[in-house]
Amino acid sequence: MPTLPFQAGGLVALTGLGALWWWGPVFAFVLLPLIDHVTGKDSANPPEEVMKALEADRYYRWCTYLYLPLQFGALIWACERWAGGELSVAESLGLAATTGVVAGVAINTAHELGHKRERLERRLSRMALAQSGYGHFYVEHNHGHHIRVSTPEDPASSRMGESFWRFLPRAVAGSLRSAWSLESRRLRRRDRRVWSHHNDVLTSWALTVVLFTALAASFGGIVLPYLLLQAVLGFCLLETVNYLEHYGLLRQRRPDGRYERVSPRHS
Repeated sequence: MPTLPFQAGGLVALTGLGALWWWGPVFAFVLLPLIDHVTGKDSANPPEEVMKALEADRYYRWCTYLYLPLQFGALIWACERWAGGELSVAESLGLAATTGVVAGVAINTAHELGHKRERLERRLSRMALAQSGYGHFYVEHNHGHHIRVSTPEDPASSRMGESFWRFLPRAVAGSLRSAWSLESRRLRRRDRRVWSHHNDVLTSWALTVVLFTALAASFGGIVLPYLLLQAVLGFCLLETVNYLEHYGLLRQRRPDGRYERVSPRHS
C-alpha cells in the first residue's frame, strides 16, 4: 500500500496512460474488492496456543515500522512530480488521490502502533498521522472511541439510517472536539497548561505543519493544494471504515445506567 504512488508512476511509464496516476483508488476500491469476491471468506484463525508466540514475533512489528519510510518516501516523490510541471491537473489530482490512499492506510498503521506500550512505537504512531493531519486520532481513538464505541456519545459510530454524508462531518468535527476535551482534562488533572508542549493534540498537529512547511519550502507552494487534498482523502478513508464497521450497532444500557461491555458484535 505505501508504494502505490511508485506503482502508479511505473504503470504510466510502461503504458503511457496518464489516467493510471489514479491507480491508488482503482487498486483499493476496485481490484481488492474483486479479489475478495473471487477468493471468498477465510474463516481460519490462529489457535489460542500460538497467540503468545505470534504476539512476540518481531516480524509483525517491523511490518508497521517499515510502513513509515515507504510512506514518506512516496510523499516526497509525489511532491517532486507535482512540482515538476510534467503532469496535467487531472493527472496531479490522480496522484493526490493515490497518495491519499497511502495516508488513509497510514492511519491504520498509526492505530496499531498507538496500541503498543513502547514509547518509540507511540512516537511513530504520531509521525504516521502527520501526513493526513489527523494527529488528534492518537488521543481520541484510544481514550474516547474505545470507551464509547457503539453508543450515541461516540462520533465515530454511525447510527441506524444515517447516510455517510451526514456521518462524515459529524465524525470529523466530533472526533476533534472529543480529542481536545480528553487531552485538556488529562493535562488539568496533572496540573499542566493545556496550551503547552505537553498537549499531545497540539504536538501532533505541529508535526503536520512542520512536514507540509518543509515540503512547500523544498518544492514550492504549488504542492500545498495537493498535500491538503491527499490529507482530506486520507482521513475520509478512515471515517468510511468507521461508518462501515459500526453502522447501526448499539450497546444497551444496564440497570445501573452504564452501557454493557464492548464485545465483538459491536464492530
